[in-house]
Amino acid sequence: MNDIPTDDHAAIEAQRRRAAVQARRMKVLDSVFELRAFIALGVLIVVFSLLSDSFLTADNLITMTKHVAINAVLALGMLLVILKGGIDLSVGSTVGLSGVIAGELLRGLGIGDFIAYPQVWAVVVLCMAAGTLVGLVNGLLVTRMNVAPFIATLGMMYVARGAALLISGGTTYPDLEGDPGTHNTGFGWIGSGRPLWLPVPVWIMIVLAALVAVVLRSTPYGRWLYATGGNERAAELTGVPVRRVKTTAYMVAGAFAALAGVIIASELTSAAPQAGESFELNAIAAVVIGGAALTGGRGTVRGTLVGAFVIGFLADGLVIVGVSTFWQTLIKGAVIIVAVILDQSQQRFKKRGVAASAAAVAVEPSGNEPVKAGSGT
Repeated sequence: MNDIPTDDHAAIEAQRRRAAVQARRMKVLDSVFELRAFIALGVLIVVFSLLSDSFLTADNLITMTKHVAINAVLALGMLLVILKGGIDLSVGSTVGLSGVIAGELLRGLGIGDFIAYPQVWAVVVLCMAAGTLVGLVNGLLVTRMNVAPFIATLGMMYVARGAALLISGGTTYPDLEGDPGTHNTGFGWIGSGRPLWLPVPVWIMIVLAALVAVVLRSTPYGRWLYATGGNERAAELTGVPVRRVKTTAYMVAGAFAALAGVIIASELTSAAPQAGESFELNAIAAVVIGGAALTGGRGTVRGTLVGAFVIGFLADGLVIVGVSTFWQTLIKGAVIIVAVILDQSQQRFKKRGVAASAAAVAVEPSGNEPVKAGSGT
């Protein structure tokens, strides 16, 4: 066995230590990036609490969480689409379409000379079915017609909004409480009820978040979704039903968007075809702030929920401290840009961390002594 000179051994040891230190530093930075949404939320709470005494009160927190819940429902559906490497710009229009359908049904559905008044549960089911149909069309355009997700969902954004305007005639449906004589009352409870002291939208958010988390962690579909977003071609070669996975993701996003539209219409007890404008941007922002990659394959329910809280608390906090609407729009846009920049920075740091870890392993002594390349035994 060849002996290694002491100077060479010391140089290799110094190199190994530097590589190990670099790898640890990259790991720490990556952890900070992973926690960026939690850090941002903590900063927002501290800042707005100092600026306003009413921000951190129990009533205000419940109210803000109720607002967050609507965006969170949208964001959970958007998370599935982004995980598989897509985007859905139609969810905001689906919110408006869902509300209009709810208003039309609660007002009475004419069938010849007979007018049917569906009960509230049927209204919710039919609205979600309409949202699922919008998602199905999105999925078929992307998977069967090979239309780029951005273009396909952009087109459906206008189609859904146009449908809402055509159905309603551009008018608002007021007084959606229902009529006791037709047995369709109780619609307002979905948006304003408070079982166990929490608003119904918050409970809906909790249930859907738990359901999506279980699907992503514990079912083949969840693994297929991550695999499709990570490397679609490789996933297809390993037997993943890529087309079905993609289409299902769009259908779920559409159903969740329709449910958000029902919640909004219920809370206001009115429905307008313009409802949900720009909501798709809030949903995308929540997913990205929560750490998901727009290229697909990376993202979590926990991060998405925290991202939704960041967007919601930021918007409500700016209103509470009296910031103008114009500044609110500017700040929200800046937050989205910063979130994307941080995501790209995280990817670069991860690559450096992998390189540093590989370097540390490469100079790790083999056996009791490091061995020079090409040395014999």
